[in-house]
Amino acid sequence: MQPVRKVMSATHFKKARSDDGKEKWTPCSPGDPAAVEKTWAEVEGEELHEPPLRMADFIKSLASVRPTVTQADIKKHDDWTQESGACLL
Repeated sequence: MQPVRKVMSATHFKKARSDDGKEKWTPCSPGDPAAVEKTWAEVEGEELHEPPLRMADFIKSLASVRPTVTQADIKKHDDWTQESGACLL
């Protein structure tokens, strides 16, 4: 989701060549010499060059995303597995 968040929070975009060789809009810093002030709503879907997913995006997500399974849930699952006689490999 980090690249999506970058697009949605961007206040400036610049033209960049996409993988298909076409020039498309990609989010950039307002200080970029090629920056044009616009929002993501002003960029058509086929004109958008999504930012690449980077390791920093994963690290940022890991720092802010909460677990969806609690330790109590894991213990219940482990207890059920032991009671049912299932073999863990």
